[in-house]
Amino acid sequence: MDPNKMTLPARFFGQTERYATRPFLAFVGEKPLTYGEAGRQVRALMAFLLRNGISSGDRVALLGSNSPRWVLAYFAITGMGAVAVPLLPDFHAGEIARFVRHAGARMIFVDRAHLGKVQAPAGSGLLTVLLDDLSLQGEGVPYDAQLTDTAPAKVEEDDLAVIIYTSGTTGRSKGVMLTHRNLVFDALMSKKIHPIGEEDVFLSILPLSHTYENTIGMLIPMLSGSEIRYLRRPPTPAVLLPALREVRPTVMLTVPLIIEKIHKKQVMPVFTRNALIRGVYRFPPVRRLLHRMAGRRLMATFGGRLHFFGIGGAKLNETVERFLLEARFPYAVGYGLTETSPLVAGFGPDAQRLQSTGRPIEGIEVKIHNPDPENGEGEIWVRGPNVMKGYYKEPEMTREVLTADGWFRTGDLGTFDDDGYLYIKGRLKNVIIGPGGENIYPEDIESVINTLWYVDESLVVEEEGRLVALVRLNLEEIEKKFHSFKENATAFYEENVETFLKEVKEHVNRQVNRFSRIQEVKIQVEPFVKTATNKIKRFLYGEQGSKGKDPGQEGLKEQKV
Repeated sequence: MDPNKMTLPARFFGQTERYATRPFLAFVGEKPLTYGEAGRQVRALMAFLLRNGISSGDRVALLGSNSPRWVLAYFAITGMGAVAVPLLPDFHAGEIARFVRHAGARMIFVDRAHLGKVQAPAGSGLLTVLLDDLSLQGEGVPYDAQLTDTAPAKVEEDDLAVIIYTSGTTGRSKGVMLTHRNLVFDALMSKKIHPIGEEDVFLSILPLSHTYENTIGMLIPMLSGSEIRYLRRPPTPAVLLPALREVRPTVMLTVPLIIEKIHKKQVMPVFTRNALIRGVYRFPPVRRLLHRMAGRRLMATFGGRLHFFGIGGAKLNETVERFLLEARFPYAVGYGLTETSPLVAGFGPDAQRLQSTGRPIEGIEVKIHNPDPENGEGEIWVRGPNVMKGYYKEPEMTREVLTADGWFRTGDLGTFDDDGYLYIKGRLKNVIIGPGGENIYPEDIESVINTLWYVDESLVVEEEGRLVALVRLNLEEIEKKFHSFKENATAFYEENVETFLKEVKEHVNRQVNRFSRIQEVKIQVEPFVKTATNKIKRFLYGEQGSKGKDPGQEGLKEQKV
């Protein structure tokens, strides 16, 4: 097998030979599998699949939390020419049943924690395998760890490798078809943004079933001979902090929400704790010095070895990014979509640029379609080997986003600067048109709202031609300042919530342009429904969704300003 071929089995088995004795996969605190051991286990899994009737082209679903065995199952499925169907653990049982049925999956690997979500469609003959111990639920040929001589299938670069069902911000989920070439090409080109090697250790905290973690957090380390560590439990501070101390990762991937919360809860309170610090913090030279000191403490929190902290999945708040930049923290930003495998553009820690997503990766074309003559903004179009084959069983939806000459319409608005750096302005479908025809980007208004210490998150929508902010308060922070709040929550809301909402409105309208000023602020009591990368599902709110009209005021008087 040609190890340079752009297929997953060619690359994976080439690495298992090249780095046979190097550590590859492990849970935190446990002995890692070496590349050689992983290769043998994948061959045994391929034999297991074959003996249970799975053949080239068959679809096999994967449902479970991140684990070494999830990775092994993925490479076994794709290594024998079958098609992996990764499913997000946050999908509910109805969605999982629908996606399994739509994909025509013959088998599903699932961990015990998510087994209750699997409902085999009637007459489907769906085989269920527990990832925990590889036991087959029901009739079939059991797994045999001794069968390690199974050869990879003959897989071509343009063969389908995975179908990924998106959990997007704009509505209906779609099955994105990605080929072996799509995935390997994107991983190889993304790898050029920043050096990654066999001495690197990744700590994985984002779902492997999402293409961001899958390509950048699994394929890139595999292609680099790196080690990957996984958590056995969700990455709460109580779990993550000890893991960081033990693993001392050199590479991590995250989404903006995580680092924004760290900044709001751990960094900013230090700079606002008394009048003296608040005063000197306003001077840029002092602010930069304080940020540099905080950056050193943040590096120590992450284990002290970090040289690449990737942030993707949504736009990073400008205030938070400025802190990271001035703190000299090794952050990196990327832009991409599931349909582009995913990375389109990015920068590494040595090429940071405030509020940009970097330059396009090598080997692809990115253009601004029909740019506005005044500001250069337009829809971002992408063409290259990373662009998907299409949406599974959805030819009409595919034609809506793929042009006849291969351009993918991203649905994102952006612009380039003179150095070729890409800037994302927002989703085309999210843009609100002002009374004078102005483009209003709700994401920019939300970033201003979210800087307030008592705001957890927000969403700006249009209701009857007016800009309305739905705001979820950070009750934990409020409780710290108002100790009696916990004892009498209803009285607290009655007495104070109107003050908070008025301050939100005044704070925003002082900082945004005239046509972006909000007319009303509402409390959002229930958490916003989010995607796997912690982006709010906007289609559920505002005029197009029922949740925005009644944002959940159970037990409390609705407050508006």
